[in-house]
Amino acid sequence: MKRGAARTGSVHERVRGFPPLASRGARVLILGSMPGVASLQAGRYYAHPHNAFWRLMGELLEAGPGWAQQPYAARARLLRSRGLAVWDVFASCARQGSLDSAIDDSTAQANDFSGFFRAHPRIRRVFFNGAKAEAGFRRHVLGVPQADLPALRCARLPLDQPGACQPGFHRQAARLARGGAGPGGLAVGPSPVQRSPCRRSPCLRRSGPP
Repeated sequence: MKRGAARTGSVHERVRGFPPLASRGARVLILGSMPGVASLQAGRYYAHPHNAFWRLMGELLEAGPGWAQQPYAARARLLRSRGLAVWDVFASCARQGSLDSAIDDSTAQANDFSGFFRAHPRIRRVFFNGAKAEAGFRRHVLGVPQADLPALRCARLPLDQPGACQPGFHRQAARLARGGAGPGGLAVGPSPVQRSPCRRSPCLRRSGPP
């Protein structure tokens, strides 16, 4: 049975996430909160058929028609080759179902971000895939005094909303591209998406809508 599949979110069961999808040279980290039931059962990130994450990544990376339906290994390989890393804020938590709102914060255990950033020293941009990921990172990672983190620039972008034809889909791809990832690799420079540093501070401010 694949990792995480044994506990798929029945009443407040503890669920466990996946290892990071990242190359040593990754420059941008996309953070969710915790894989949903469909992803845990499949053993891969963003596996729900109505999840827009992979379509958005294909649009962003100009991967061509049908790329989002390619085998998971091929999609993951392209993200790694373009300097994009995917992970979740929580290593484990108690949750009923798949919704972020069902996560029991008192049971949430954060992933080892100090170790992750040491192993991926080029990452300086973090994109939160939703409000729960942002709030969880602020509370369970930035809020830990002994956390050893680099200077990061952060933004919240809803990258996995259900409905492949949702309004603003192309706008989301453009915003992430301006944040540092593009078809020719990564050009890390000033980001118009988020101008607030992601550090141990009272809040993570956003300059625009999610």
